Amino acid sequence: MADEFRQILETFENQYPDRDYEIEIVAPEFTSVCPKTGQPDFGAMTIRYVPDRTCVELKSLKFYLQRYRNEGIFYENVTNRILDDLVAVLQPRRMTLQAAFTPRGGITTTVTARFEKSA
Repeated sequence: MADEFRQILETFENQYPDRDYEIEIVAPEFTSVCPKTGQPDFGAMTIRYVPDRTCVELKSLKFYLQRYRNEGIFYENVTNRILDDLVAVLQPRRMTLQAAFTPRGGITTTVTARFEKSA
């Protein structure tokens, strides 16, 4: 399944590959499904990365994230899977994905996963 989701992501050439600069993308309407209850989970995904050779094309990222709408997956798993897919496709210098989920039963959860390219 990861490869099937990952194939949706498209990139374009970074016009400033010699400069470190950060891109922040916020997807405030992320939706997935709790694998235990089948209830929908809602959250905001904040992606911050320093590109190397490529940048993510936003329309493809939107379609990629929408694929999780009916996917039964825990918060921790979806956060790490999205980070793994983005890192595999973009090969950034650094990337952080923060997934802030809305309250369920009075509890909020934020999961943060990070990647840093080895020197």
